[in-house]
Amino acid sequence: MSTIMPQGELLRRAVKWIDEKRAETGESFSALVDKAAMNFNLSPKDADFLTGFFKERESAPKG
Repeated sequence: MSTIMPQGELLRRAVKWIDEKRAETGESFSALVDKAAMNFNLSPKDADFLTGFFKERESAPKG
């Protein structure tokens, strides 16, 4: 029996998963977003959100 999760929880898990995989493999965010979308059954809109989220985070000044 599968558990129903709120959509926001799936996005949080996907972000965490992408961060972990990025640290382990060094794979590009775009490739990891595609994999996360499949693994977490995310909609195209959610995948677009993740892409924008990681692009914005990458370009943000660190300080």
